[in-house]
Amino acid sequence: MVSPWQPGQLLFCGFIGVSPPRSLLDLIAAGRVGGVVLFRRNVENPAQLRQLCDRLHAAAPPGVPLLLAIDQEGGRVLRLRAPWTAWPAARALGDRDEPQETASIATAMARELVELGIRLDFAPVVDVDTNPQNPVIGDRSFGRAPERVARHATAFLTALQEGGVAACAKHFPGHGDTALDSHLALPRIDHDRARIDAVELPPFRAAIEAGVASIMTAHVVFAAIDPRAPATLSPAVMAVLREELGYDGVVFSDDLEMRAIADFTSVRGRIEGPLRAGVDALLLCEHADLQEEALRIVERLPDAAVEAAITRVVALKRRFAAPRPEPPSGPPYPEHQALARKLAR
Repeated sequence: MVSPWQPGQLLFCGFIGVSPPRSLLDLIAAGRVGGVVLFRRNVENPAQLRQLCDRLHAAAPPGVPLLLAIDQEGGRVLRLRAPWTAWPAARALGDRDEPQETASIATAMARELVELGIRLDFAPVVDVDTNPQNPVIGDRSFGRAPERVARHATAFLTALQEGGVAACAKHFPGHGDTALDSHLALPRIDHDRARIDAVELPPFRAAIEAGVASIMTAHVVFAAIDPRAPATLSPAVMAVLREELGYDGVVFSDDLEMRAIADFTSVRGRIEGPLRAGVDALLLCEHADLQEEALRIVERLPDAAVEAAITRVVALKRRFAAPRPEPPSGPPYPEHQALARKLAR
């Protein structure tokens, strides 16, 4: 049996195309990858996606389950489109301000993901959308007031996890008041700490109190906490999360191929930096050469540098990772589609 305690368990990788490359399957089989992140580019049709997910799960060795992940938020961030359900954006749910409706969406969403063997959803967005010029958050947020965002984020994540899918609150400590897209550049937030405590942090605190399974960092500089490094690379930001907010679950980086990080530091800095700061799992969503270099780097780190992270990731996988059940009941899911149409009005 391959030990689940290998450093490669901290890597969550994506790939191009509708069939996984042999190199990725080999890494999964050796227990050297913790999870696979699926994107729209990996989806052709329901039969193909079921076969893909089955193949990925089957590659994992006994005792080392694979965790399949996806960004299925609703609105413009839906990796699964027709014939899967077109879920409304978070803003539409926040505007209705009926948390039980938000929970019903998450329950149905979890069912669709579980039937594919996808057990980690990088949702909900818990950023507070306070900047109308924000190019990347907008209607992905439940609203402009932290209390409303907290209400709906906790309703969503609780229902999603009760449905068997791990939730991920993002993007800590907040991406809602940026004027830059971190896919393209490094944003900076210059608010004082009192403002951050009052606006950005309350939804994350609520998510933690509700038992969120994971949290994703923002590639954003918060000058009042750490004026030099983006949150993903900042021990000071991680101290806010771990020590002040009391969070002890898995922390994911956002994609380390994004320009905000790629232009800020070296490949080694992108891999070692988050782990040394306190991040547990690294997203490398596209390029196999970077994934292979990341694996070489993490496997050379001393055990003390990765032991706590591996412990958290393995616990998350033992709780949620599983292949899909048989038989699938969809898609399409007519009752889900009716619900989505009703709540999108």
